[in-house]
Amino acid sequence: MSAWPLFLNGANAMACIIAGVVFLTYWRDSRDRLFIFFAIAFWALAFQWILIVPIDPADEHRHLFYLPRLVAFTLIAIGIIDKNRSPGR
Repeated sequence: MSAWPLFLNGANAMACIIAGVVFLTYWRDSRDRLFIFFAIAFWALAFQWILIVPIDPADEHRHLFYLPRLVAFTLIAIGIIDKNRSPGR
């Protein structure tokens, strides 16, 4: 495997980790649960990008790679639903 896809996977993982830290900072300032859901979701996506690195990219269609994505998008949906159902709206 060439270094270019590994570099891009690392950049994607780093971007997801930083986005998670930013949302964690927003959560710390506002205590809004939506931000903690987003932070954990982005960290799950970062885990997915890190998980792809040691495995051949041709095997990406396997279900193992979709589980962190499923967790991340489910957390985002739960956070949005929780935000819309909160009594403080």
